[in-house]
Amino acid sequence: MTYPGGRLSEEKVFKDPVHSYIHVRDKIIWDLIGTPEFQRLRRIKQLGTTYLTFHGAEHSRFNHSLGVYEIMRRIVDDVFQGRPEWDDNERLICLCAALLHDIGHGPFSHSFEKVFHLDHEDYSRAIIVGDTEVNKILRKVGDEFPKHVAEVIGKTYHNKLVVSLISSQIDADRMDYLQRDAYYTGVSYGHFDMERILRVMRPREDQVVIKYSGMHAVEDYIMSRYQMYWQVYFHPVTRSAEVILTKILHRAKHLHEQYYAFKQHPVHFYSLFEEEMNVADYLKLDEPVMYFYFQAWQDEDDPILSDLCKRFVNRNLFQYVEYNPSKDLKKTIELPQLFKKAGIDPEYYLEVDSSSDLPYDFYRPGEEEERLPIHLLMANDDIRELSRQSEIVDAISGKRRTDHKLYFPLDIIEDTSSKKTIKKRIKELLFDT
Repeated sequence: MTYPGGRLSEEKVFKDPVHSYIHVRDKIIWDLIGTPEFQRLRRIKQLGTTYLTFHGAEHSRFNHSLGVYEIMRRIVDDVFQGRPEWDDNERLICLCAALLHDIGHGPFSHSFEKVFHLDHEDYSRAIIVGDTEVNKILRKVGDEFPKHVAEVIGKTYHNKLVVSLISSQIDADRMDYLQRDAYYTGVSYGHFDMERILRVMRPREDQVVIKYSGMHAVEDYIMSRYQMYWQVYFHPVTRSAEVILTKILHRAKHLHEQYYAFKQHPVHFYSLFEEEMNVADYLKLDEPVMYFYFQAWQDEDDPILSDLCKRFVNRNLFQYVEYNPSKDLKKTIELPQLFKKAGIDPEYYLEVDSSSDLPYDFYRPGEEEERLPIHLLMANDDIRELSRQSEIVDAISGKRRTDHKLYFPLDIIEDTSSKKTIKKRIKELLFDT
């Protein structure tokens, strides 16, 4: 597979804080980066509301996508090239899929998807095969090329080795975002020896394997992932901001359905509210557009929408307490009723948020989702599943950790200018006093 123009006459580089330099040698990659669809990723934060917890977390999907591309480029050009198990005809599809794997992310991705029941991978594929600049460039390789790139992202491409490089338990995507997110949040958890992992990667028919001598670097990678999820991605303050953001979108949708007369009409959301969002409308949404509405909606007559937007824009977030669904039945039953009596709408001001992570696991017959294990290549050429060789990985393998928190507006509850007795009881329940 070739692209008109092939290689650039002069290599282009992006200075990058994680990989030092990102090298672009193929004209197709340079052209894809210049498309409106890819440039839009500059306007979408990689970590959504995490910047309200870690002030440095302002990095974008754009620079993460470049990072994933760079890791993939190193794998196929430096590690795999010339090895008999590797088909170099797959090189271009790997580079394009790596660059475009997040092209369909929406603003504040996970909250946005949760409210409107969307999947960014569906939009990634739609952008790649649809009437877009990205598609026009990919089609120059061949009419079927966009479809194949979309299949890699959708995990349906016939070459499972290629899919595993983008989406597996040790892939280019994870290796970039763990390091990049650690760098921008200022934490040390996400750092691991990627150079060592790349050196010991080997292609096999269905997936990448890791030479046994590199097992300790993989252990470090898995533990880094575990720490990042619980110390950064599932941080309770970030989740509080996500709760408020979700409530804003729910409230705006509800008001639209009730024919509320907005001062600032949510024109960019109409197709979302009507569940008729097409690719062209989707691409017009980014985080600056969302912020425009949040800023404007602070002055709406609806007190709930106005209050929630003020909270989000000014970082006046909900407080939280630990919550155990199986034990805290009293809170579950009484708190919504007490909130209503206090004039606080529990639908928008009381929320149980749960986070759950499975740091490493492998497929077991009968389970819904297949999780390809990480395999080690032993000195005698045998293949062994990682947790069978590593005591560290075995200790966490298959163990799901779940955390529940109850979120609420403490400032409203502490305002005893009205409903003083009821609010006192609410505080007693929340804090078990």
